[in-house]
Amino acid sequence: MAGMELRQVRYFVAVAEELNFSRAADRLLIAGPSLSQQIKALERDLGVRLFDRDRRSVTLTSAGAALLPHARALLDRADDLRHHAARIAGSEPVRLGYVSWLPPDLTTRTSAVARVHVDTWVAPSHTQAARVADGSLDLAVCWVRREDLDTWGLNSRLIGADRLYAVSVGHDAGEVRARDVVVLLDDDATTWLSWNAYAEQFARDNGARTAHISDGGITGPAFSDHVRRSHRPILNSPKAQTSPLPPELVARPVVEPKVYWTWSLVWRRSEERTAVLNTVDALTEGLGDLGIHDPDAWLPDDDPYRQ
Repeated sequence: MAGMELRQVRYFVAVAEELNFSRAADRLLIAGPSLSQQIKALERDLGVRLFDRDRRSVTLTSAGAALLPHARALLDRADDLRHHAARIAGSEPVRLGYVSWLPPDLTTRTSAVARVHVDTWVAPSHTQAARVADGSLDLAVCWVRREDLDTWGLNSRLIGADRLYAVSVGHDAGEVRARDVVVLLDDDATTWLSWNAYAEQFARDNGARTAHISDGGITGPAFSDHVRRSHRPILNSPKAQTSPLPPELVARPVVEPKVYWTWSLVWRRSEERTAVLNTVDALTEGLGDLGIHDPDAWLPDDDPYRQ
């Protein structure tokens, strides 16, 4: 019986309830021949025949009928074990930091696996990544480069992506080429370290102009003032993606290429706690590439998700 697997027990119960291998295979989302092989393997491991089969019908043998209640009880206990493990994981708080964006369905995605506490200290990407590395946070949503992950000993998964746009004066909401925009660089290298690194590479790769500022005008009213004084559209930062624009300013799609900023969920490479790892899975499952791998998309060379 050493070779018996829980999935084979689940297959046995499905066939016993359907008394039809094709219907059971459809219910289990596996191929019919594979189901037959697994039932035969279970019969070998148990040393009894579970079903009598012919071309017209499937019936439980007396041994199969006797074992069916025990199989159902085993599956119930396995489900109880999984639920108990989830409750244990969920009882442990997971500390999550962020910069300016969090998944809108964060609570829905994580409620079954952990108690996620969103840290109230909103800080730049490099600060939040460093806090994960030193143990002040368990997870952070931030922008990172490959070298940052190696420096801090972090893993990352894609959790979000913003397509950046340009802002200009007037009512022309038409597309603007990347080489025709201006990108701002702030002299405050501590606060704007990540943005400056991103913006400098964007300008080099796409022939865009740069403009140095010292007033924190990457976002907010000062950004709008820079746009009003500029003769070219200015690239918007991800920190201001959802901020409403003054009525005299307009957002314009950037093309040739489309410009993307990625958000990473980062955690320590040494992390072993189930609650943290389950939270990572819950927040990143089924997201896809969010458009960043389209042929006309641009990411920096050292972005972790650039192919």
